[in-house]
Amino acid sequence: MNKRKKKHKKHDWLRDLRENKAALVSVIVLGIIVFFAVFAPLLTTQDPNYTNLRVRLLPPVPFEGSNPEHLLGTDSVGRDVASRLIYGARISLMVGFIAVVISGLIGVALGLITGYFGGWVDDVIMRLADIQLAFPFILLMLAVLAVVGPGLWNVILVLGVTGWVAYSRIVRGCVMSLREKEFVEAARAIGASNQRIIIKHLIPNIIGPVVVIASFSVSRTIIAEASLSFLGLGVDVETATWGKMLSEGRLYISDAWWLTTLPGICLALTVLCINVFGDWLRDVVDPKSVER
Repeated sequence: MNKRKKKHKKHDWLRDLRENKAALVSVIVLGIIVFFAVFAPLLTTQDPNYTNLRVRLLPPVPFEGSNPEHLLGTDSVGRDVASRLIYGARISLMVGFIAVVISGLIGVALGLITGYFGGWVDDVIMRLADIQLAFPFILLMLAVLAVVGPGLWNVILVLGVTGWVAYSRIVRGCVMSLREKEFVEAARAIGASNQRIIIKHLIPNIIGPVVVIASFSVSRTIIAEASLSFLGLGVDVETATWGKMLSEGRLYISDAWWLTTLPGICLALTVLCINVFGDWLRDVVDPKSVER
């Protein structure tokens, strides 16, 4: 019986996705972006960091002066734009997903502790959250990275460690309402430990909101990484990223429009698709939308 219910629920999710054309297109586009990012070495013939000043600032095909070997043109030092876009997708998605996992684990753990136990622990953690929210996000990132230095894993850790507040606040509110429910009181009455109550009864009931927050946080983190790379505090200099491509291309925006337009389109399209998917996911996990 349980298997039938799970199967039916899965079928409903897939049916809702097929009926929501915008979400379906977003999933397909994200799948294509992820495919290119994962198999970048197999799908590119040019080294993203190889420079050749003899072919600098070539326009994309089919514009006049283009070269078929560089379908999307070259940048100011002759690097292939298509290869840099594909490898840049790897960095953006890696930073987005890993940082969200880190911030999600920290935020969910702290939210469970504060929401379930309360007391002085709740006061201390929530005041820390308030202090962090008092600082503008991008300024906080700049300050921390100015101290620890740029680099891929530094960016991931900084974005992950500083992104826990949204998770902890939502999880705390959910847990505070769940801990007074009858099934939690019944588990406590039969002698269940706090650890068992949290793992068996609370965590399964907060997965939905956490997944929704995570889906929106991915796009927010990708934009933050691009902003830091644009300002020169992102990943290493030799690593191709969309934000760094925007920063380098802005000096040639009047003569080589593709240097800023193409990475800008990739960044905007990725963030838009993630937000559309997150919006659909929010409607699906909302009990009211399920009832409808």
